[in-house]
Amino acid sequence: MIMRPYRRWTSPLAREMEQLRRDMNRLLADFPSSHQWRMAPGYPAVNIWTTEECAILTAELAGVALEDIEIAVENDTLTLNGNRKPDDVEEGAAYHRQERRYGSFARTVRLPFRVDPGKVEARLRNGVLTITLPCAEAEKPKKIMVKAG
Repeated sequence: MIMRPYRRWTSPLAREMEQLRRDMNRLLADFPSSHQWRMAPGYPAVNIWTTEECAILTAELAGVALEDIEIAVENDTLTLNGNRKPDDVEEGAAYHRQERRYGSFARTVRLPFRVDPGKVEARLRNGVLTITLPCAEAEKPKKIMVKAG
């Protein structure tokens, strides 16, 4: 009896699936790792951090006029609305590259605590909006005095 090398017989579908698996592995090998995808997509880009007293939100709003920004705070939710107007381009000019977005935008973010809306402050400086959101008194931790027995 003559021994032939082992040969796997596969269907055309199985060969296609194997090729698809190899292609996906090659594609995903260059894909950023999961920790790089923690940022939520959206415009404007925002950063939020907290202290014991407040939350601070910064948003990139270069090219947005002060009068075109609206901020609303309710309980633990902040909504930022606005409008960036398109560049003034001469009549007959054609864009070579256009990457900056324009038009209306809205971002709603949930904060880690309720906010005192009467104490919220916002400032636009160098194209960055900074919003200070003080924690509501009811949300602040209370110190409890311990009495001797």
